[in-house]
Amino acid sequence: MESKGHLVILGYGDVGKSIVSELSGGPFRFVVVDSNEKVFENVVFEHLVGNGADEEVIVAAGVKTASFVFVALNDDTNVIFATLICRGLNPEATIVARANSVKSIDKIYKAGADYVGSLSIVAGQLLAKMSANCIGKVCRIDEDIMLYEGIEIEKHHIEKGSYLDKKSIEELDLERKIGCTVIGIERGGLVSTAINKQTVLRAGDIVAVVGSSKQITEFKEKYLD
Repeated sequence: MESKGHLVILGYGDVGKSIVSELSGGPFRFVVVDSNEKVFENVVFEHLVGNGADEEVIVAAGVKTASFVFVALNDDTNVIFATLICRGLNPEATIVARANSVKSIDKIYKAGADYVGSLSIVAGQLLAKMSANCIGKVCRIDEDIMLYEGIEIEKHHIEKGSYLDKKSIEELDLERKIGCTVIGIERGGLVSTAINKQTVLRAGDIVAVVGSSKQITEFKEKYLD
């Protein structure tokens, strides 16, 4: 279960089912974890029965090599613990977590989540947009996405002569300098979401950047205006 870049979904309740419904039939490989064996009756997708807050189970699901982890457990204590484990096992993964109570949002962020939503629909909407018009292992980004709490995903064109041209993700270090993250690059009409530190941006690319409204604005002011 350790192929590079797959998605791990911890919890197959309302949120997990919303994510799976968007992923099913698409090009992304995903593994779903839930402690209730009965929820997996008559399903055809890859799954694992076990506690989504248990490190051994999380490792077995392949979180060490996952590109995205969706923590959709029903108990916020488990969400916090699972997020801590996932972040420790895979510092580069994008972790989207569900907060069952708004009071837990800050704690989940501190545990290492990149984005936290308190609405069940959020994670499903995110996947719907990211997996739109997928062909093979790449997909098109249809539109900018407005998420919860001012979090956005926007796409921006890299012009010839831009500071971003020929810069690697590691050189730019956007997460440390601004807080936003490049999650996709459209090149030649197609988008790759397999982004790592060695990925190099080029003039003509359209980059998909995720962050708060303030971070996106700062990114545009520093690198695009």
